[in-house]
Amino acid sequence: MAEMQHPHPIKQRLGGRNLYLIGMMGSGKTSSGKPLAKQLGYGFIDVDKVIEELLGKSIQSIFDEEGEVQFREIEAQVLQNIGQRHSLVVATGGGVITKSTNWGILHQGVVIWLNTNPEQILNRLSSDQNKRPLLQKNNKEAVFYSILKERQALYSEADLHLNVDIEPPGEVARMIIEKLPSIIRSPEDPAAPHTTSK
Repeated sequence: MAEMQHPHPIKQRLGGRNLYLIGMMGSGKTSSGKPLAKQLGYGFIDVDKVIEELLGKSIQSIFDEEGEVQFREIEAQVLQNIGQRHSLVVATGGGVITKSTNWGILHQGVVIWLNTNPEQILNRLSSDQNKRPLLQKNNKEAVFYSILKERQALYSEADLHLNVDIEPPGEVARMIIEKLPSIIRSPEDPAAPHTTSK
């Protein structure tokens, strides 16, 4: 019989708050989010997968048929529903931070920016079978860096900034858990600082 994994002690300090992973497409939010949820004894949700299941079509098809503006509206509604639940690790879409109303939900939990090495992301994207709607252009690298530049200031509003290079997902999850105590707000200290970490 498999040994039951006990949730990490930090779970109690989180008090059921959701952890929202933000970052560029291909930054490892889903792959790191799954082991993170397991180690915390949390549930795991991938926002893009929820949208695909809800509409019965791929993210690429939604972009093609509805356009980005409509996609962001659907994404915001899904995020709002997720925000009513607790004890979840949530892998968000790369552009979730571009809609200001989403931040009201994100900041009810703990927001973690996976600031992944751009070269590492581009390597992943080149071998990724999933089509990324915003990169369906000739010069993918230039488009990628342009999107990153536009979003960087928004990503930096996260509670925790984690610089990620080539670490495997389980290691990224461990790094997040290690840094969480430094940013979790206690009732006596409602204003915890943003933290940047390797």
